[in-house]
Amino acid sequence: MRVYLPLTLATLRGADEAGEVPEHCERFTAEDESEEAEYAALMTAADASAEQLDGAGRRVVLVADVVEPAGAIPKKRWAAVHVDTDADADPDDDLAWYGIQEIPELIAGD
Repeated sequence: MRVYLPLTLATLRGADEAGEVPEHCERFTAEDESEEAEYAALMTAADASAEQLDGAGRRVVLVADVVEPAGAIPKKRWAAVHVDTDADADPDDDLAWYGIQEIPELIAGD
């Protein structure tokens, strides 16, 4: 099962340092495995990420493949991260895709 976790760059940094996303973090799942449903879940998570920001900032959605959607999600389950290209991005814009190996570069620029 794929889950979409709305984060900020700061919470992504904390999860990366801890090696997991804590179980209390909000998460969204797609209604089915269609591209449309997965995109809808991604954008819903992006909206939730925007609500976590104090003013300007970049929306961040971590994607993970899990067996159960509940509980902490270890780094080995992380599949990708989607992030706004800049802090002034339009909320209707798509997020850029990054591999999890690029997370250190993303959070270094925060």
